[in-house]
Amino acid sequence: MNGSGPKTAVEWLASVAPDPDACRWEWERNPLGVALLPAGRRWDVLILPGELGHPALDVLLRLVDRPGPVLADFGDARLGFFVPPGTAARWLGTGVRGAGQGTWIVVPYPGRISGGVRWLVPPDGSGTLTDPALLELAMHEAAAQIAREGREGREGRD
Repeated sequence: MNGSGPKTAVEWLASVAPDPDACRWEWERNPLGVALLPAGRRWDVLILPGELGHPALDVLLRLVDRPGPVLADFGDARLGFFVPPGTAARWLGTGVRGAGQGTWIVVPYPGRISGGVRWLVPPDGSGTLTDPALLELAMHEAAAQIAREGREGREGRD
C-alpha cells in the first residue's frame, strides 16, 4: 500500500479487522478514538517496558529514518513496536511481551488524540514495520546505556 497520512494509515490499520468498513465506522465515531484490532495478520507488536522502550526508540531513530509504528500506553509504562507478522511467536527475551496471532490490541485512530494510548510513531499507511533485528540491536544499546547511567549514579553517591 502506498501513500501517507492519516487516511491511508486508517485504511492500512482497518484492513486487519474482521469487517474493515464496520471498524472504520465505529472508530471514527467512538468518543475514545480507539479500536480493538487483531495482531498477527499484517503485523505483530512487541511490548517493552517504558524504561527500556523509550531509550530503544531513541536508538532506532538514530539508525533509520522511520521505524514502524510505535504505541505508548497509559503513562508511557509500555511501548508497542509494530514488527512483521510471526515475530512475536519467535521472540525470546526477558521482559518483552508479544502480541501476535490470536491476540488483540487497542489502537488509537491515527492523527487524533485519544485517552491513554497514543502514537509515538504513527503509521503512515505504507506498511513500514520495525525490523526485529534492528529493534534487538536498539534494545541492547539502550540496556547498555541504562547500565552505564546506573553505574555512574552509584559512583556519584560513593
